[in-house]
Amino acid sequence: MTERRAVERIVLNTFDRLTGQAGEPMRYAMMEDTPVGVLGLAAGEAGLRRLDFVKDEATFVERLFDHYGDRPILRSDALDKVRRALDRYFAGERLSFDLAVDLSDVSGFHERVLRAAVRIPAGEVLTYTQIAAKAGNPRASRAAGNALHNNPVAIVVPCHRIVRSDGSLGGYGGGLPVKEWLLRHEGAIATSLL
Repeated sequence: MTERRAVERIVLNTFDRLTGQAGEPMRYAMMEDTPVGVLGLAAGEAGLRRLDFVKDEATFVERLFDHYGDRPILRSDALDKVRRALDRYFAGERLSFDLAVDLSDVSGFHERVLRAAVRIPAGEVLTYTQIAAKAGNPRASRAAGNALHNNPVAIVVPCHRIVRSDGSLGGYGGGLPVKEWLLRHEGAIATSLL
């Protein structure tokens, strides 16, 4: 463990010398064997900032550099608490999360939509119109859908719990089979909607 910290210190010092910035590091980890595929996790000091569905680590790291290229990006064991919470979720032991989440990458209506989504209990769903209303604008269901599609912290911020008013799934950044799996896992649906 001390070797890893020494390497992190070297990386942070080198980043500072090369860029003149003492940027907060973005730490990341991978979960490669989940029921919904490969997940990339990233966190800063304030909490989890990314939970992405990815095909591999290289793709995830590239995304991180696209979003956070102004700071050091380090593979780290610091996300073990998040990994354990997700493991419990996938095992059906606990379907809610008590994790620090940093939504500073979104603002305004989009942030309000995501904060409203966090309050939807497992096993329940809302429509895009209902979530838009909870975020303060019942006529903005399309904007709510856009906010949910661009959710930086999938699963933990449960955008999968939003469906169309006719009961069909709608869209999902991780793909409709993943959305259906998550809703079945939580007990929100019993039969296939695909």
